Amino acid sequence: MKKFKLPDTLVISSGILILIIVLTWIIPAGEYVREIVGNRSLVVPGSYQVIESSPQSIFSFFIAPIKGFISAAEVIAFIFFVGGAFGLVNATGSIDAGLEKLVRLTVRNPAYKWLIIPGLILAFSFCGASFGMSEEVLVFVLITIPLAQALGYDTITGVAIPFVGAGVGFAGAFLNPFTVGVAQGIAQVPLFSGIRYRLLVWAVFSLMAIAYILWYIYRQDVNRENSLLYSLKTTKILEVKVRDYPLTVNRIIVLILFLLTILILAWGVTTQGWYITEIAGLFLGLGIFSSLIGGLSLSQTTNAFVEGAKEMMMACLIVGFCKGILIVATEGKIIDTILFQITQTVESLPAVISVQAMFWFQAILNFFVPSGSGQAALTMPIMAPLSDLLGISRQTAVLAFQMGDGLNNLIIPTSGVTMGVLSIAKIPYEIWLRWIMPLMVSLCLGAMFFLFIAVKIGWS
Repeated sequence: MKKFKLPDTLVISSGILILIIVLTWIIPAGEYVREIVGNRSLVVPGSYQVIESSPQSIFSFFIAPIKGFISAAEVIAFIFFVGGAFGLVNATGSIDAGLEKLVRLTVRNPAYKWLIIPGLILAFSFCGASFGMSEEVLVFVLITIPLAQALGYDTITGVAIPFVGAGVGFAGAFLNPFTVGVAQGIAQVPLFSGIRYRLLVWAVFSLMAIAYILWYIYRQDVNRENSLLYSLKTTKILEVKVRDYPLTVNRIIVLILFLLTILILAWGVTTQGWYITEIAGLFLGLGIFSSLIGGLSLSQTTNAFVEGAKEMMMACLIVGFCKGILIVATEGKIIDTILFQITQTVESLPAVISVQAMFWFQAILNFFVPSGSGQAALTMPIMAPLSDLLGISRQTAVLAFQMGDGLNNLIIPTSGVTMGVLSIAKIPYEIWLRWIMPLMVSLCLGAMFFLFIAVKIGWS
C-alpha cells in the first residue's frame, strides 16, 4: 500500500480556502458590536447577535488570493526586498566565508557547535519574548539554513533555530508589546505586570526547545539517515562542505555591516516603533552597501538582487493565499460566531478546567486570526470579564491568550510566516508536522501546567 503523503503547501492552502468557503454556508453568521479605543477596534462583551447569512460563493476561491495579495502587500514587499538584499550579500561571498571559518572551528573543536546552536536559539527566543519577533524570522532563516547545512545538518535544523526559538519566546513572552502589552491593556491589568512568573514560563519553554533541537542534531550526528529529510532531494545538504572562501578584508567589513544591521534592527523595533517597511528598507540598504564593498558591478548587483527575490516567490504566494483564507472567513461573518459559541461553553466550567478551555480556545481561534494583537483585540474584551465570573485572575486570562496564540503559530497552515519559512526551506508541511509535534505536545502540556498552577496560587 502506498503511504499517504500530504500535498504541496500551496495545495494545502487551497484546500483550507475551500473548507472555509464551505463553512460560511454551514456556520450561522453573527457579529459583536465593536468600539474604537485608541487605534484598536474592540469587541463589546454581551453584544453578539445573529445577522443575515453571508455565504461565500465558489467565485470567492478565485478572488480571495488576489484580495490576500492586496491586503498583505506590505508583507509581500518585505519578503521580496529582503530576499533581494540577501542575494546581494550572498553574492559578495561574505556569508560563505564566515560560515567556512565557523565550520573549520567546529571541525577542530566539535564542542563549539553545542554552544553556538543553543546560544542562537536562546537569542531568538529572547527576541520573541521581548519585542515580538515574528515576520523577522523570514530574514534570519536565510542565514541559519546555510549555517545548519555548513555544519552538516538538514534544513529543519536551520529553520528550527530562529523559528522555534522566536516562537517559544513569543508564547512565553514577558515584554512583547504586541501580545502581552495589548492584552494587558485591554484587560486593564498593569502593563507588563506578572513578569516574574512569565520569566519562568519563558525560561522553561526555551529550555524545552533547546533540548529538543539538540536531541535532533545529536541523532543526525549518530546517523545522517535520522534526518526526516534524508530520503528527499535535500539529502545533499547533509554533507559538510568546507569550500575555499578566503575571509578578505572586504568580506569582513560586509559581515561587520551585517552585525551592525542586526543591532540597528533591535534598536528600531524596540525604541522607534519600526515594522516591516522600515526593516525591509534597512536590509535593502545592507544589500546595496554590501554590493559596493564587495566590488560587484552594476550588472552583477542587478542579477544578484533579482535572483535573491526569485527565491522568495513561493513564500510570497503562500502569504497571499493565507491572507485570502482569513478574508473569506471575515467576509463570511463566521469568526464572531465561533468566538461566541466557545465562550458560552467555557463559562459553565470550573476554574481549573475553564482556564484550560481558554487556552485551547485561543489556540483554535488562532487558526482564523493568526495576528497576536488582532486576536487580543478580538478575544480579551470578552475573556477578561469572563475570567472575573469564573474566579480566574485577568493576569491568568492574558497568559492563556499569549500561550494559546503563540504556540499554535508554530504549526498553523493559515500563518504566512509559518508557511513562508517552510517554503523558503523547501520543507513539506507533512514533514514539519512530524518533526515538531512531539515538541508541541510537550509545550502544550507545559502551558496547561503553568495555567493550573496560576489558578491554584491565585496569580495576579
